[in-house]
Amino acid sequence: MSTEVLVPPTAPPEAVDATGPVRPAGAARQRLRGLSFHQCLLAAFLLITAVLGGAAAQAMLALEHVALQGRQASQDAAGLTADVQRLAERTVAMERSARQFLVLDDAELRDRYAAAWADAKDTQRALAPLMADVAVRELFAEWAQQAQSAWEALQDPGPQRARPALLKRLSPAFARLHRLNELIAERSQQAMDRRSDAVLAELEQQRRLISVQVLGAIGLALLLAVGFGHWLLRPLAQLEAAIGRMGDNRLDGAIAVGGPADLRRLGRQLEWLRQRLATLEADKTRFVRHISHELKTPMASIREGAALLRDGVAGPLTPDQTEIVRILGDNSVALQRQIEDLLRYQTLASDAHQLQRKPTDLPALLARVADEQRLLWQARGLTVQVDAQPCTAAVDGEKLAIVLANLLVNAVRFSPPGGTVTLSVRQDERQTCFDCVDGGPGVASEDVARVFDPFFQGRNQAPGARRGSGIGLSIVREIVQAHGGRCQLLPRERGAHFRIEIPHAT
Repeated sequence: MSTEVLVPPTAPPEAVDATGPVRPAGAARQRLRGLSFHQCLLAAFLLITAVLGGAAAQAMLALEHVALQGRQASQDAAGLTADVQRLAERTVAMERSARQFLVLDDAELRDRYAAAWADAKDTQRALAPLMADVAVRELFAEWAQQAQSAWEALQDPGPQRARPALLKRLSPAFARLHRLNELIAERSQQAMDRRSDAVLAELEQQRRLISVQVLGAIGLALLLAVGFGHWLLRPLAQLEAAIGRMGDNRLDGAIAVGGPADLRRLGRQLEWLRQRLATLEADKTRFVRHISHELKTPMASIREGAALLRDGVAGPLTPDQTEIVRILGDNSVALQRQIEDLLRYQTLASDAHQLQRKPTDLPALLARVADEQRLLWQARGLTVQVDAQPCTAAVDGEKLAIVLANLLVNAVRFSPPGGTVTLSVRQDERQTCFDCVDGGPGVASEDVARVFDPFFQGRNQAPGARRGSGIGLSIVREIVQAHGGRCQLLPRERGAHFRIEIPHAT
């Protein structure tokens, strides 16, 4: 018997990135790829927070600017109202002082007129910046002209008897001053209204600007969240898919994981593990194949020797010796059958990935498989129903026939006499689905996870039937996975429901 030396697994390669000189355009991306998953996650949160915080800060500054303008407009309005009222009061004081002077002829009263006039001039100078209007300046000029004419009349009022006529002549001037005060008050109200409208317009403009900024910041934050989420979650999905393929013993495809540095390092370790598992699987396959072949020769010798003893070639046997020879022969036959099953499994598992796809009539394939097993299911009094609509698919028809035959034989073996087994196929725009349903005892819930494992035999066995080798469903899985599909056991109250899903070839 030949032996093989198994090489102990080596350590995984060091997780180092062989990166060349970094171009300026890709420097930021290279630095980002150098971060770990947690660092990238923190950077994403900080960047999104900065975008939203910047928008909030800009909105606060804009609102503060509008509030400042509103406060300034309110203060200007209050000052404008007070100055207009003061101008009216100074005008009344000027008129009262002028009338009293003309009656009493007291120079102090004329000085009061001059003081009130000077105060009115100061008030007008305070109003001028708040009412930057040509018409207002003309009103101020006319107001000053009327006040000047009244002052000139007070400088030389004449004899006492002529003063009533002078007073009567000055009355229109003071009436005009009061009218000018009313016009100035109206102009000041219009100025306050314009200032208020300007503040409201500024507020509306800032509101629209803030709305645009907030919506833009939210949109940018969503784009950043989706971008970072995709960039960070895609490696996790790649890792999950890689682990799933390794768990299904699909070790043919290389594992490549992008994203942050620690996830890429984990991907390289998984790739090393895949290669080691593939090597060990190949070593195991070679070992099983060699040991099976080497066991066949001595097993054949044992069977021949037992047959010669049973035939009495070496002399007659006693009843006890005959029983011993029978036990020896039966067990050697069972052992040889198991060795042949093992060899057949290794052959089918190796050939499963060598597909010869071509358009295949699927209903005809199901009918052929059912017809080939007719003697088996008729012997048990079963009925096999084929439910298939006309459809074709690019598959390896011969290997798919092995899959369907294994499912049918498995269903026939576990179905009670007189039961029904249903084989069906249906297609949609993405895949082809095969279903095999029987009415047997089904699969125990604790066996569902391992039902497709090689050499596994579940707890629910057919009564009176010889225990199988446990390789039929594992062959099904190997061939289906070679087609890029999947096989599963669907839940069912009574019996077993196996489903095969094979995507359309691209």
